[in-house]
Amino acid sequence: MTIRYRILLSIIVTAALCLPVHCFAEKPKAADLVEDGQAIDLSKPRYRGFFKEMRLRHGFSEDELARLFSGISIKKRVLELMDSQWEAKPYYEYYPRFITPDVIKEGKKLLKKHRILFDSIEKEIGVEREIIVAIWGIETRYGRYEGAFNMFQTLNTLFDAYPRRRSFYRKQLVEYLLLCRENNVDPLAVTGSYGGAFGQTQFIPSSFRVYAVDFDGDNRRDVWRSIPDILASIANYLKKFDWSFQAPIYRELGSTLKSSRLRNAREKGRKGLVHWKTVREDQQMTSITPPPHGQYLTIVGLELENGKMRFVAGYPNFQAITKWNNSNRYSMAVVELAEKMKKPF
Repeated sequence: MTIRYRILLSIIVTAALCLPVHCFAEKPKAADLVEDGQAIDLSKPRYRGFFKEMRLRHGFSEDELARLFSGISIKKRVLELMDSQWEAKPYYEYYPRFITPDVIKEGKKLLKKHRILFDSIEKEIGVEREIIVAIWGIETRYGRYEGAFNMFQTLNTLFDAYPRRRSFYRKQLVEYLLLCRENNVDPLAVTGSYGGAFGQTQFIPSSFRVYAVDFDGDNRRDVWRSIPDILASIANYLKKFDWSFQAPIYRELGSTLKSSRLRNAREKGRKGLVHWKTVREDQQMTSITPPPHGQYLTIVGLELENGKMRFVAGYPNFQAITKWNNSNRYSMAVVELAEKMKKPF
């Protein structure tokens, strides 16, 4: 080691030791900055602007808003859960949480029980019944677990104290108050997930207003108790994102990707679209079924145990499921649960 190098190294080490501790500290998470039950300051500019919009654009009165928002406080657990979501787990840890013998068995029974209803949904909307039931099962265990968080408190917590997605949850809070007024629902009485989803469909408010349907003919879109509305709403969501009935969903590609084009596509995630012929041209697969209408594929990597990988090509139907939940792991779990439900008892 030269004298010059030693001097330079000494300077670097000394400078590093002189830096304050906070320079090395991990950035605090949203939950670290609040106390549970902390009152939300409604005089903040973001709330003043929100109230102004609700009055002038949507016709809410000052008295109505004052009643709803009186005493609103932070739910710290919501923020803690937002920073530790299951979609971030590797696939080998993720899917066993949802694909279990009990979930499969119950799903098969429900397919049989609601056979006539599914006949109608497949005919009128065009989404396979097993996919619908798989989403139903993963989201709420067929309506058993709709979430125990107060929706109004959750949305306000995320709007006020979760900066990373503040604008998104501001919109959801607006949409939530509108859907409650449109459907004669008390905004303070609804429970849901820590992410602001509710009902057996686990729609976020904006999705409910766009995709929920009345399939039982009672002039209400009831995603809480009406099985026809619940199942048809799930199907309608996928259909609106170009689901093609009985079209391919995915294709296995093996444990390695053989070209830089495919590896780059995988790195880009859902935005990394490749033409289906690329898979064949790059010698990944000698034959592959083309997607309908010449659409493109995504390249998905799923983590297996011992550091191994499983790669699949996601067809447009696979991509439609990622519009429901933007995790490829979620989409693959839905598809694999649906496949297991097709098998006989």
